Amino acid sequence: MAEFDRRYQRHESELHALFLSLYPGQDEAYNALVQTLRAYASARNNSLQQLDATREADPDWYKRREMMGMCLYIGPWAKNLQGVKKKLDYIAQCGVNYVHLMPFLDTPKGKSDGGYAVSDFTKVEPSLGNMNDLEALTREMRARGMSVCMDFVMNHTSEEHEWAKRARAGEKEYQDRYFFYPDRTIPDQFERTIPEVFPTTAPGSFTWLPDAQKWVMTNFYPFQWDLNYQNPVVLNEMVGFMLALANRGIDVIRIDAIPYIWKELGTSCRNLPQVHTISRMLRMIVEIVCPGVLLLGEVVMAPEKIVPYFGSVEKPECHMLYNATTMCTTWHTVATGDTRLLRHQMDILSGLPKEYLFLNYIRCHDDIGWGLDYPWLSQFGTAEVPHKRYLSDYLTGHWHGSDSKGELYNDDPVSGDARMCGTTASLCGIETARRECRLYDLENYIRRDLMLHAFMMTQSGLPILYAGDEIAQENDYTYHLDPDKADDSRYIHRGNFDWKKAANRHVSGTPEQKVFDGIKKLEVVRNSSKAFDSDADFWTLETWDTAVLAIGRWKDGECVLALFNFAGSERTGWIGETGWWKDLFTGEERDAQAVKLPPYGYTMLKLIHP
Repeated sequence: MAEFDRRYQRHESELHALFLSLYPGQDEAYNALVQTLRAYASARNNSLQQLDATREADPDWYKRREMMGMCLYIGPWAKNLQGVKKKLDYIAQCGVNYVHLMPFLDTPKGKSDGGYAVSDFTKVEPSLGNMNDLEALTREMRARGMSVCMDFVMNHTSEEHEWAKRARAGEKEYQDRYFFYPDRTIPDQFERTIPEVFPTTAPGSFTWLPDAQKWVMTNFYPFQWDLNYQNPVVLNEMVGFMLALANRGIDVIRIDAIPYIWKELGTSCRNLPQVHTISRMLRMIVEIVCPGVLLLGEVVMAPEKIVPYFGSVEKPECHMLYNATTMCTTWHTVATGDTRLLRHQMDILSGLPKEYLFLNYIRCHDDIGWGLDYPWLSQFGTAEVPHKRYLSDYLTGHWHGSDSKGELYNDDPVSGDARMCGTTASLCGIETARRECRLYDLENYIRRDLMLHAFMMTQSGLPILYAGDEIAQENDYTYHLDPDKADDSRYIHRGNFDWKKAANRHVSGTPEQKVFDGIKKLEVVRNSSKAFDSDADFWTLETWDTAVLAIGRWKDGECVLALFNFAGSERTGWIGETGWWKDLFTGEERDAQAVKLPPYGYTMLKLIHP
């Protein structure tokens, strides 16, 4: 345990101080935490310890441009964990070496919130396999140089969790792990300042339990009970669950809903200082026990709320965060054809420390929310509510000229805060053009799809594909027929992976082949130049056309310019760059004064002669 002692001594003073800042006088609880850390460090197998040592010596291993991610649901994608293991060759063909396995721990049927209502943190959902299957999969992926990410739901448990059952039965020790109240006095005070997460489908932040005759805090859904982190037992137990999963071979722990985990009366119960204290403690804990493991924070909020979860360079918190604002701004740009907000977003990101690593994505398992910078947009006369309604109309295909096929989630007509669901292909118009046999439009929409992927891969950070996007998979409307899913339109893009469509990636001329090969080409281009490294300098360029976005990237003397046309007509990016450039897709050498782009076109130019 010499390595544990070395790592612990490095962090002991700060870890102890932070723990006592949350739990004054609770030295006994702190000692229990340290015993937990020591036990899980001792239980870590030789293979994982070797990986820890390798990654500790190379702390930037996950920041290289060769990293490529994919997010998938185990059941719809390959039925179970063993099925995923059998399909690893396909993942490798996609150029993917980072796989986010969507929630796979045990959850109650019909009350799972897509797997985010965990009833047992020590058990895999039986239909997906067991912990031995998980270890076998992570071991094989490790041998192939692939990393595994999983969701760890810290904010709440299912009402079917053992703690919740014992709390419901009246055991005070377990009621103290949640927020239980005998009447509405305290809940009413909380709800004066807590914003509702799902005002349409799950209004309020408390649920009445007739059998217990008490109210319990439920910020998300009534079957998800918020944990009380003011109780040190909760933190210690949850840390134990997290480390046990890390010891099963998980490389990246995605901390779900991290901004919500500390509750304080009279506040919004979001992004409180104590959340950052816990986030910092978790970073130190993994550096002590399993330094080969990364923390990914799920913070889907405005940029000024997201960035603090990186911590500081001296006292870091999460290793990685989602670039959620750019994702939703990208879809705003798809609907408007106006890149000015997207350029503004890129300019903000270019000013952040290069140590910060974002996960970049076009689509994910969740909905698209319109957390746009409306104060900035107001200078163009853009009003928030009607603009949100326009975005919803455009991406559902209800706006004249739009071929998008999305569906709304949690539509609030008053605020316009409807969220958007749908696969990338369907939102880009591929589904509509394909079904109506409009070949010219189909080619344009395939190009639009690839243009979005090109933009994603031009950004600094780790690009993440959503499984199915690599073969232009369309919406799955069968969820309407399933009573457990019909009320949740997010299942429109969570459908079963179509392996027959995947086979078409080998059939020349099919949309599947064009998108699959197009994405593969993008990966090759990304890996070809240091300019795509996450610590490269990047900036935006004036194009004199609001439909065209131009980004420059530079590192160690290598310079790349990337241009993206968000309009459905041919446009020119008037960037006026001197020198001689090489098109990284065609190999053509040219100047870069005026760059013509077809409808939804994109290009990347590398400087060969200044």
